[in-house]
Amino acid sequence: MEEKSEISSHEYAANISTIRDAEKRIRPFVHKTPVLTSETLNSLAGRKLHFKCESFQKGGAFKFRGACNAVFSLDDAQAAKGVVTHSSGNHAAALALAAKLRGIPAYIVIPKNAPKCKVENVIRHGGQVIWSEPHVKSREDVAAKVLQDTGSVLIHPYNDGRIISGQGTVSLELLEQAPQIDTIIVPISGGGLISGVALAAKSINPAIRVLAAEPRGADDAAKSKAAGRIIKLPEVNTIADGLCAFLGDLTWPVVRDLVDDIITVDDKEIIAAMRLCYEILKISVEPSGAIGLAAVLSDGFRNNPAWNNCNNVGIVISGGNLDLSVLWDSLNNL
Repeated sequence: MEEKSEISSHEYAANISTIRDAEKRIRPFVHKTPVLTSETLNSLAGRKLHFKCESFQKGGAFKFRGACNAVFSLDDAQAAKGVVTHSSGNHAAALALAAKLRGIPAYIVIPKNAPKCKVENVIRHGGQVIWSEPHVKSREDVAAKVLQDTGSVLIHPYNDGRIISGQGTVSLELLEQAPQIDTIIVPISGGGLISGVALAAKSINPAIRVLAAEPRGADDAAKSKAAGRIIKLPEVNTIADGLCAFLGDLTWPVVRDLVDDIITVDDKEIIAAMRLCYEILKISVEPSGAIGLAAVLSDGFRNNPAWNNCNNVGIVISGGNLDLSVLWDSLNNL
């Protein structure tokens, strides 16, 4: 699909050219994930919904796209020393898998409170797990020690142009599969996914709306957007463990300039959306992945006249890695 205009002269960490380069680089390795629809969910939402199911991506989440692009962007000398990251979730497993495909070591710093299923994914893909305490400083300190000891390359989970470019390939695929889309709703945390999606989508169709979905208990991005600067919260509290990071200096300018609005929802709305995905779409979705559906069904979206003409909405189901016991417990508490 041809780009209709340039976004602006602003130099972001990624652009449509780097995203198209990423698409070519990762094409041999990633899945082109399906777009699902449901007349039942269309009726509930009062508009047509198109679900981009990154839960079917390798590693169970969109993160493999960015990790794969970053790993295969390295020259041979860099790659030989391996890669390192600190992550409690899907980026950890994605980087381990991408490194395995290239045949290089992956050192993954994981906090002790990380979800069991996500730790198991790292181990399954051959990542070398190094434990840290749950807080960010411990994760960063342990990662710095690994970097010093191994000479490996740090691959940040989201604040990296290679990662943003890889995640932007979600948008390229979605708009090829469903070109009628006029709005895209994307989960937001550190901002790597939504930055890539927004940069690609608005280069292809400047009129398209890009909305973020965020848990009310971790609404730093919404507060940042309102304040015009990065806001970091003293604590977060949400079932969506994958949406607890704060915006970075590379993702914030894109969110500030190109994301049209941020819709916040509470955990009960997220759990209800997980249930709808399971019962109607017949897919298992982690809380972070279900938040886009929660947003489009929320009163904040429905009652906002600015979004009345959002008739064809793309929703990025960002991942499907969850402990089933968490799903059952959550559904029982509705």
